[in-house]
Amino acid sequence: MASVQITDDHVGASVVDGDGDDVGIVSAVEHGTAYVEPDPGLAATLKAKLGWEDTDDDAYPLQEEAIETVTDDEIRLRSDL
Repeated sequence: MASVQITDDHVGASVVDGDGDDVGIVSAVEHGTAYVEPDPGLAATLKAKLGWEDTDDDAYPLQEEAIETVTDDEIRLRSDL
């Protein structure tokens, strides 16, 4: 895949695996890197959707090589991971 553009607009987007199963949400974006909070609770999802972003110990950077596609509301991971 060509270079992936991740922006602050992706905060709150779902992150799904190659089978389409939810694995987390984008809780923050820093310098073009999405930070994913795995299996977020309702409070974390709401905070991300409202833009109350902060990177915490439960968020992990998503490497560009792991991304298959990016849409406005979803980041799909490669199925061969």
